Amino acid sequence: MFKKIVKAIGCALLLAQAASPAFADTWPTRPIRLVVPYPPGGSTDVTARVIAENLRPLLGQTVVIDNRPGAGGNIGAEAVAKAAPDGYTLLMATSTHVTNMSLYKNLPYDFVQDLVPVSQITFIPNVLVVGQNLPVNNLAEFIAYVKSGRNPVNYGTAGNGSSQHLSSALFNSMVAGNMVHVPYKGGAPALADLLAGQIQAYFGPLVEVLPHIKGGKVKALGITTKKRSPLLPEVPTIGEALPGYEVALWNAVLAPAKTSADIVNKLNEAIVKVLSLPEVKARLAEQGSEPVGNTPAEFAQFIAAEVGKWKELVRISGAKID
Repeated sequence: MFKKIVKAIGCALLLAQAASPAFADTWPTRPIRLVVPYPPGGSTDVTARVIAENLRPLLGQTVVIDNRPGAGGNIGAEAVAKAAPDGYTLLMATSTHVTNMSLYKNLPYDFVQDLVPVSQITFIPNVLVVGQNLPVNNLAEFIAYVKSGRNPVNYGTAGNGSSQHLSSALFNSMVAGNMVHVPYKGGAPALADLLAGQIQAYFGPLVEVLPHIKGGKVKALGITTKKRSPLLPEVPTIGEALPGYEVALWNAVLAPAKTSADIVNKLNEAIVKVLSLPEVKARLAEQGSEPVGNTPAEFAQFIAAEVGKWKELVRISGAKID
C-alpha cells in the first residue's frame, strides 16, 4: 500500500513537472484563492490567514481565504481537486483529509492522485484533559483509573472519526481500558460537557483547551505528539508512559494535480520563508503549533506514510462514515 501511494504521489509530481511552464515565470498576476475547508475562526482558518497575510509581500498578490466547510473537509478539498491547475486555487488541508480516505466509502476526489503536495505547514498536538472532579492528578493515575474499570470513563469527541476520537481510541486500546465514546457535533459542546462534569475526559486540540488549563478548570495529563509542548512544558507526552503512542495533527498546502512544478516550487519557497519569520513563529506558537516547511518531495513521502498510519487508527477506533 505504501509503495502504491508513493507511486501515485510521484506521478502527480511528474505531471506537475511536465505541465507547461509558459506562464510560471510571471505567476502570479492576480489574487490567489486559498480554500479552507472549515468554518472561519477555527485553528485551521487562523493558521491559513497567518500564512496568507505573509505571502502577499513575497508573491506580490493578495491571497484570499475562501472558507468552504462541510462533509469533514471534503467539500473544500473536492473544489480544489477539480479546479484549474493554474496556481490560483490552493487547498489548506489537514490530517483529517488523509483520515477521510479510510472513513468514507466513496469520496468524490482522490486526495493522493488529484492533488499535488506543496508544503506542510505545522504539527498540532491534542491534549488529554480531565475534569477537576476526577480523582486523578497525573497520567499514571489516569491510566490506572481507566484500567481498574471501577468507574465509568466517558470521553467526548468532535464526532465519529475525528482526531479526538482517534486519539482517545488509540489510548484506550493501548491501556486495555473501558472508556466509552460520546460523540458531539464539534469540539465546543464536548468541552462544555467536560467542564460541566457530564463526561470525564477529552483529547482536545491544544489551542482549544489551553485557556481552560491555564484557568484551572481542567487538568492536563498528557500531550499526544512525540515532543512536549513549550506552552505546557510540565505536561508529559502520552508516549512517555505508553511507548509507541503518537497522534500528531497537521495542516498543509496542496494544489490541483498537473499544476506546473515551477509554480509549486515557487510557492513552496515562499511558504518556507513565511514559516521562518519570527512573527509567524510566535503567532503559531500561541496556538501550540510547530512550523514545518518541507519540500514538495519530502511532503509527498510524509503523506504516503500518513495514509497507513491513519488507516490503522480508524481500524482501532471502529469509526465509519457512509
